[in-house]
This record gives sequence, C-alpha cells and structure tokens, in this order.
Amino acid sequence: MASVHEYKRLEDSLFQGVKNAAVSAGKGVGGGLSAFGRFLTRRYTVVFVPHSEKRVYNFHINVLSILCFLLVAGAFLGASLWYGASYNSAKTMLDDKDSSLRAAQMSLNQLRDETALLLREVKGFESALSETLSALGQDPSNQRQQVYGGDLGDFFKINETPEGLLHEVNDVKRIRSFVNEAVEPLKDIGSMLNSQSALLTEIPSIWPIKNGLGHISMFFGQNINPFSGQYYIHKGIDISTYRSGDPIVTTADGQVVTIEYTEDFGNYVIIRHKHGYYTRYAHMLSVRVRLGQRVQQGEVIGYIGNTGLSTGPHLHYEIHIGSDVVDPYKYMNIRSNIAKQGR
Repeated sequence: MASVHEYKRLEDSLFQGVKNAAVSAGKGVGGGLSAFGRFLTRRYTVVFVPHSEKRVYNFHINVLSILCFLLVAGAFLGASLWYGASYNSAKTMLDDKDSSLRAAQMSLNQLRDETALLLREVKGFESALSETLSALGQDPSNQRQQVYGGDLGDFFKINETPEGLLHEVNDVKRIRSFVNEAVEPLKDIGSMLNSQSALLTEIPSIWPIKNGLGHISMFFGQNINPFSGQYYIHKGIDISTYRSGDPIVTTADGQVVTIEYTEDFGNYVIIRHKHGYYTRYAHMLSVRVRLGQRVQQGEVIGYIGNTGLSTGPHLHYEIHIGSDVVDPYKYMNIRSNIAKQGR
C-alpha cells in the first residue's frame, strides 16, 4: 500500500509542476503580448516647425501605423519594381517584334517588286517564244492556248483568293504553272533546233576562211576576167586576206573526193557532202587532207595560196549541186539569216 501512496504523491507533484510551468509560460506570453501591444500602441509626435511665425503642426502616430505604412509602402515599391521589370521585358520583346515586322515588311515589299519584275519578264518571254515559234513555222496561238489555257490577259489578272492570300502568292503560283507548262514547247523547239543544226552541218553554210578572215574580192556571176579584160561567168567567189598561209576550212561535213593541181585552179580540193552538194577550194598553197578522208564542218583542209592562174593570194570557192553551180554567198548567210529570224 505504501508504494501506491508514493506514486500518487509523485503524480500530484508532476501535475503541479506542469501546471505551474504552464501558468508561468502563460504569464510570460501574456506579458510579452502585452508589452508588444504597448509597443504597437506607443505614440509619437512629429512636429513641423516653419521658419517663420506661422502655426506649428503636430502629427501624432503610433508604431502600428508606422509598420502598416512601411508594409504598404514596401508592397507598393515591390509591385512597382515587378511591373517595371515586366514592362521593360515586354517593351524589349515588342521592340524586337517591331524590328522583325519591319524587316518582314521590307522583304515583302522587295518580294512584291521582284514579282512585278518577274511578271514583266514572263510577258517578254511569252513574246519571244511566240516569235521563235513563228520563225520555226509553228502556230504560236496553239502553243499559247496549250501553255496558258486561254488568253494571256487571264494569266496576268490578279485576284484575291478566298483564303485572303497575298496577290503575289497567287501570281507566283501562276508563274510556276506557266513555267511547268512551257517545258514541253521548249523541248520541241530544242529538238527542232537540234535537227536544224544537224542539217546546217551537212550543207555548206559557213565562211570558208577560219575565224571569218578575208573579204570577197570577186563575186559569183558575170565579171571582167583580170587576164583577158573580157566579161565572163565567174563560177564561184574569190576571198582574199592579202596574204598566203591563212587556214581554209570545209564549210560542211563531207568526204574528200579530189585533190589535184591544174594550171587554172592550182592546188585544189573537192569535198562531197550530203544532199548532192560538192564544194571546191582552189589556188591553195598546200593541202592538209588526204583523198577519201572524212572531214567535219570547220575543219582545216589547207591554206590560202597563189597557185595556178591567179593574180595574188586568195581562195577560189565554189558550190555545186549535182552538175549545177550555185552562188556560194547565199549559203554563207544561212546561219545569220536564221539567227535574225530567231531574234
């Protein structure tokens, strides 16, 4: 029994100690709060004394009001700084966007200018294409219908699309379609030109002196014979460079069928070409080809000389079609006439 009474006394003692500690703590907290309350309600007087005999102003304020003012001021200052930083960031971003927008506007303006120029160039190309087709014997109206799908005015008509796309975007799409459709006619023209170019290498169609040197000293047809002084039919043309040794070239693809020397022609070469053409090159200083050799247009076959019946260094050049002699000068202008038609 004695032990039970001891536990009871110990319990009561602990409870009393805790109670006393709680009361002391409560008093301490209450005292602290009371002191803090007295601190907050402590009043101060701010006196404004003018440098004159005017009225003195007194301003009473307590600590709580000061703390509230500082809290509000701090919050306002913090908000101002945050909004200022946000404004500066937004302004910088807007300035960057504005610069990008101006650059894009400049690029767009340049794109519009280039598109307008491109449209004019396409119109010029259409005109040149029509002229080329006409020169080649084709009907340009059919090609235009094929390429544009109608009148060219419809191609250059600018319409706003339902989606609100830029006019220039619509124009570029039309130009792309035009270029795509123009490929086939251009291929046809290329094929025709290739065929024509192949034909021009098979018939005498270039100047017989390399690099276009020389001038015609006597034309084809009726002329005065420099030896007899009488009129006679000159069966070719004479080309002079005022000197010997300038290279002579064949005026078309062919095969060398004659290399001879006679008293009237001196050293001369005859070349047989396709379509019944023959060419003769006379009064040559020397010959650079051999009998039976195949030569290509523009290939050197010999050099200008003064052999045979001649008054000076020159080339006597003839063109024959079968047994007929024709004027070589007309054939020399074939390429230039085609080029003029192409322009």
